[in-house]
Amino acid sequence: MRNLILYAALLVCAFPVLSATSSASAEESRDANVEKSEYDKIQDAVAFIRTKWDKTPSIGIVLGTGLGALADQIEADVEIPYGDIPHFATSTVKSHGGKLILGTLEGKTVVAMKGRLHYYEGYSVKEITFPIRVMRELGIKTLIVSNACGGLNPQYQPGDVVIIEDHISLFMPNPLVGVKDERLGTGMDMLEPYSRDLIALARKVALEDGVATQKGVYVAVPGPQFETRAEYRLLRGVGADVVGMSTVPEVMVAVHGGVKVLGFSVITDMGLPDSLEPCDLERVIKTANDAEPVLSKLVRDVVKAM
Repeated sequence: MRNLILYAALLVCAFPVLSATSSASAEESRDANVEKSEYDKIQDAVAFIRTKWDKTPSIGIVLGTGLGALADQIEADVEIPYGDIPHFATSTVKSHGGKLILGTLEGKTVVAMKGRLHYYEGYSVKEITFPIRVMRELGIKTLIVSNACGGLNPQYQPGDVVIIEDHISLFMPNPLVGVKDERLGTGMDMLEPYSRDLIALARKVALEDGVATQKGVYVAVPGPQFETRAEYRLLRGVGADVVGMSTVPEVMVAVHGGVKVLGFSVITDMGLPDSLEPCDLERVIKTANDAEPVLSKLVRDVVKAM
């Protein structure tokens, strides 16, 4: 009986210690399972970049199709592979690079994405727009984007450079859904997603450079397949001039963060339903490559004029 009483007394004395240890372990476990907020992830990425580069960029550039050669014209202070940056996804598209270039272009401090991420690669819209939020946190006030696209307007032709004046985002998930942290931005008004002042500047510079440009509406679709005849008719019917598989989520996030945007498309093929031909990938790539020097010079001169 005495042994039982002693054993019970030991249990009573030990219980608070065991209970406290158990509670602490449970709390640590809960903390480990808590997903970092988007803002905290952005801070992680920025903190890492700041260990490599301490300047404040005024312009961000997404070097999509048509602007790849511009990467070589940036006086790079440092280049960081996406895979090295916390929370960055990496592009799986062979024709796209996968690094952040930080340096100077035409006297302006810039940060450029060599290669973008796409929804059709299997990433969420929040993942593909994460680099835009990081560039905004680094300090950019202007974002320049480019893409390859299919022409819907019969007055356009392959090789044309289109200055994007507006977009249609009915067919892609919205990257702003669920975003409640005002530190990421508050701009929900898409009245002017592409800055009218920057469009006017681009048209003026194009005229001075002797570059013929179109101005039109870009519609984004998820991809990765090309559209059917019926889909081309639908997209043209709702007011689109060109169609592509990127750009719009990036622009929405930039505008949400108070960043002004200038966008360019290079038409690589035509999506005219009554005269549709099978997509010739070699011809598409050649058209994009032929337009690249023209668009690269135009963007460089626009940056210089800013």
